[in-house]
Amino acid sequence: MKTNQFSGVFTALATPMSAGAVAYADLEALVAHQLAGGIDGLVPVGTTGESPTLSHEEHIEVVRATVKAAAGQVPVYAGTGSNSTDEAIELTREADSAGADGFLVVAPYYNKPSQEGLFQHFSKIAECTEKPIILYSIPSRCGVEISVDVAARLFEKFPQVCCMKAAEGSCDKVTQYIRKLGPEYSVVSGDDGLTLPFMSAGANGVISVASNLVVSPLVEMVRAANANDFAAARKTFLKYYPLFKALFLEPNPVPIKYALKQAGIIGSAEVRLPLSPINDETTAQLDSTLKQLGLL
Repeated sequence: MKTNQFSGVFTALATPMSAGAVAYADLEALVAHQLAGGIDGLVPVGTTGESPTLSHEEHIEVVRATVKAAAGQVPVYAGTGSNSTDEAIELTREADSAGADGFLVVAPYYNKPSQEGLFQHFSKIAECTEKPIILYSIPSRCGVEISVDVAARLFEKFPQVCCMKAAEGSCDKVTQYIRKLGPEYSVVSGDDGLTLPFMSAGANGVISVASNLVVSPLVEMVRAANANDFAAARKTFLKYYPLFKALFLEPNPVPIKYALKQAGIIGSAEVRLPLSPINDETTAQLDSTLKQLGLL
């Protein structure tokens, strides 16, 4: 297994929509924006991609369209997690057939399994593919976090389960992952506002929401941090920190879709219920931030 395979910036792609349907031309334009900015990889149909409200057919078609638009220039890691093990296996197999290079698999949500349940759940998914799997621990959404011991057991048994998207909000947890699992295991931030703190503890990069819009500066920031040039990385991090905060004034991906529309990258900020359109107070704050950063 290649050391730090997931080093860099990987965009948690938004799924553009119009008139209730996926806007595939806008998705292609968004991927082109990513490639032009030098992105390291793409992660469609995660939470930012509104996977909970995509149909099964839409989910796989978005993966297929992303793979086609990426045209082999960067890897595509498809979100295939579910709180149903059977559904996660099915999504993983179908995304594999659609051309995904690997998979992002979130902890099961709502049913709150034990740590042993998590181990067995992820093991069943790993048994159906030899492609890389990124685990995704985000207890604020799932109600359960993936323990360091479970990550270590999985990595020992299934070497392809080789990365953790850490969204627990804890540098201490990141440090535990790194100390326990060693240099062959990658840890990436799941929160733009914690990317640099996590990298100072040894994380390798970020699966980013902000990079939907701001690509090359964040790529350069992470490359600088991975080269131990934290002075340069900090300068970029502090510059864009107001954007990182503004993009979560409302539930993700409502603000990033609005920002992408304002920047002319996609044609609509539409989201699917139960998400609702961005409110006026947030648009005023976000517009001000985008203007100050020269992004409009």
